[in-house]
Amino acid sequence: MNTQTKYYDLHDDMRIRKRWHLRMPVDAQGEWIDTWQFNEGRVLDIPGPIRFPVRPTGVVLEYTLSMGIPVVHRRVVSLFERLGIDKEVQFIPAEVEGQTEPWFILNTLQVIRCIDDARCEEVLYWKPEDDRPDKLGGYRNVRGLKVDPEKIGEANVFRPWGWLVTLIVSERVKQALEEESITGIDFAAV
Repeated sequence: MNTQTKYYDLHDDMRIRKRWHLRMPVDAQGEWIDTWQFNEGRVLDIPGPIRFPVRPTGVVLEYTLSMGIPVVHRRVVSLFERLGIDKEVQFIPAEVEGQTEPWFILNTLQVIRCIDDARCEEVLYWKPEDDRPDKLGGYRNVRGLKVDPEKIGEANVFRPWGWLVTLIVSERVKQALEEESITGIDFAAV
């Protein structure tokens, strides 16, 4: 990819009326699963099954966030395979309450240091007076996120270092998701 490539924050479209809402994932014993591990950019070995309760039920979406975890229908998996970018992510099998078809957690395997602080609307950092030495110097908040394409390289799907709550996709992935009419997606240019 070159510096002309555009990137987008991929999130679920909360404007869809009567949509379903996936709740906190649970393991086979019904215990909550640590959701932060899905933001770390590494392959995970999680004993299954992972289950997502649905409340309220409603319009089923092929892309949904649950506690920041992207949960996708098998059509998204097939699309990533056709695009040849399935190596940039790990698809972890999951069960969604009331659904018989396969669902997956989209676990991004890349974290890239690419936030363009100067172009963001606002960037706040953890300071000594915040009394969080474990976070000192890291991002406390980022509004109006912008990335520097020159720092991204060939990546199509990744999380920005320091602001792992965001999932970024290339314009190529955005266009493919739109052409495939994957439901539940929303994009914001970054």
